[in-house]
Amino acid sequence: MTAKRPNILLVHSDQHRFDCVGVNGHPLIKTPNLDRIANEGINFTHAYTPTPICSPARASLVTGQWPTQHGCINITHTESYHPANLKAPTLWQLLNDQGYHVGMVGKFHHEVAGLPTDHGVDDFVPEQHYTQWRKSQGIADQPATQKYFGQCDPHITSNQSRMAWEVDNVLSLIDKYESNTDNDAWFMRWDPSEPHLPNRIPAELKNLYPPSGITPWPGFPDNLQNKPYSQQRCIDNWGIRDLPWEKWQPVVSRYLAEITLLDQQLGRILDDLEARNILNDTLIIYTTDHGDMCGGHGMIDKHFNMYDDIMRVPLMMRWPNQINSDHSTCDAFVIHELDIATTLCNAAGITCPETYEGRDLLAISNGADPSPREDVFAMYQGAQQGLYSIRMVRNQDWKYVFHPTDTHELYDLKTDPGELHNRIDDPTASDILKHLRQRLMTWMQSIGDPLNNSWMRSQLEPDKPSPQLPANFH
Repeated sequence: MTAKRPNILLVHSDQHRFDCVGVNGHPLIKTPNLDRIANEGINFTHAYTPTPICSPARASLVTGQWPTQHGCINITHTESYHPANLKAPTLWQLLNDQGYHVGMVGKFHHEVAGLPTDHGVDDFVPEQHYTQWRKSQGIADQPATQKYFGQCDPHITSNQSRMAWEVDNVLSLIDKYESNTDNDAWFMRWDPSEPHLPNRIPAELKNLYPPSGITPWPGFPDNLQNKPYSQQRCIDNWGIRDLPWEKWQPVVSRYLAEITLLDQQLGRILDDLEARNILNDTLIIYTTDHGDMCGGHGMIDKHFNMYDDIMRVPLMMRWPNQINSDHSTCDAFVIHELDIATTLCNAAGITCPETYEGRDLLAISNGADPSPREDVFAMYQGAQQGLYSIRMVRNQDWKYVFHPTDTHELYDLKTDPGELHNRIDDPTASDILKHLRQRLMTWMQSIGDPLNNSWMRSQLEPDKPSPQLPANFH
């Protein structure tokens, strides 16, 4: 029986690089289920995060706003953390009010105050409960001798991994909602923390991707000359300066294996929906909050930069008969967290709150967006290593990164896709630099960004007199 409204499955992982999906061209990785969603639906090849850090990005998903608008600009345990200031009901609440069963399993990063169940989620299974389950099964604790760099977990099989346990709970909730005849549709959100470091993989996957066969990222190596000093300080804080690629290869191997494990568990959900004969009645979206450096530019994690390693994200969507099947890729610019919020409202027949900033991915994928984006923007405000503002604008060919307290960056993405050569002082690029600075200022003004002030405009418009200097100063 076809549902009056679509069931919605949103799989929202953590720290998954765009280039680490089979359909996105990785030469080694096996992701048949992600590839299936992309090939049977639409694969967005230019999706970008509004901010490369967990809580703010996730807050953007449930509020439809930029971080400086909703107020969650950092993760917990940092000096500027604050949950989002809600100016409208969360996306969860909007769906719940529309009559959807709303379930969530996995990571919640305190993007809003309280718990998801305080904001429209009917059933929430937090990832932390896996530790209790593991103990109940008599399984030893995860090893952690390699800290954030990951290692093999010899105590479990793939079916005993946290992701497998989470999918068990996802399937249980779907069964509960399908058995309940009160409503005709459900919204299920699965948020695995994986492939976020540390990647502690089951022993059976240890040799899936032999380290010796893993080639460097386009941005490795990088001597960081003429780059912001903050990036060098970040590397030093991790103790990884001049780490050779041979040391990164096992780290990347485990990262890739974790993604394949995620794909395998996603396949279990697809199989379940297919067995229930509701797969084609379900709008399925896969994405992540942001990417991972994973050795790119000699860095780890995701801080103090705006490289595509962390800014560009996988985003794919499947909904038969609602997505133009003439093509399976869409190259339009997408701000994924903002656009997903708008898309899910539209798919569920909900009027988007006026505060929502996103576009409808269905309209974008079908070529019906009335004003396609010519560029994308992003922001960052700092992390464990302190406050540090960055803003970014990127079009098809160029990227400008505004560091108010450090060296700015300008990259020619056509000739330098690895973003190795900073062209900020290149006089031959002065016109494009001026254009991108103006685009950035216009965007900052449009969203009420507090960084768009007269002190910053003297940097963004260096050819004009400083706004701080009186015209008749003497």
